[in-house]
Amino acid sequence: MSAIHPQLRKDCLVLGCFPLCHLLLVKDANYPWFILVPNRDNISEIHQMSESDQRQLMLESSALGECLMTALKGHKLNVAALGNMVPQLHMHLIVRYKNDAAWPDPIWGKVEAKVYGEFELNVLKNQVKQWVLPNFTSTDEPIDQF
Repeated sequence: MSAIHPQLRKDCLVLGCFPLCHLLLVKDANYPWFILVPNRDNISEIHQMSESDQRQLMLESSALGECLMTALKGHKLNVAALGNMVPQLHMHLIVRYKNDAAWPDPIWGKVEAKVYGEFELNVLKNQVKQWVLPNFTSTDEPIDQF
C-alpha cells in the first residue's frame, strides 16, 4: 500500500478505500470536496498507470461522481487531476452549487477554508458509509486529526 502524500494527509480525512484508490475528504466545508488517490507508488500522471489501473480509476471516479451528484444534489461536478502543489497523482471531485462560495469560478483561492464542525463531519462520514459505492470499504479514522 502506497503512502498518502503528507500535504494530502494534512488537508484531508481518509474515508476509506476502493480497490485502487483511497477516498479522502478535504477539510473545507465550503464544498463537498473529495479526492481519490491511487494506491500506486511514484505516479504523478494518469498516463503513467497501467491500462487496467487507468480503467479502474475511471470506474471509481465515475461511480463516486454519480453517487455524489445523486446524494448531494449538486448542480455541477468538477473533476480535476492538477498536481501542481502535490506531486502524487490525485483526482479532485467537487460538488458545486449555484449558491456556493465561489460559483461559477474555480474554488481554488476564492474563499478561506471553512472548518467542519464535529457533528457536521460525523453526519457526512455516516452518509458516505450509507452510499452504495462498488467495492468501497470505509475506515474509522479518528476525527480528532481535524
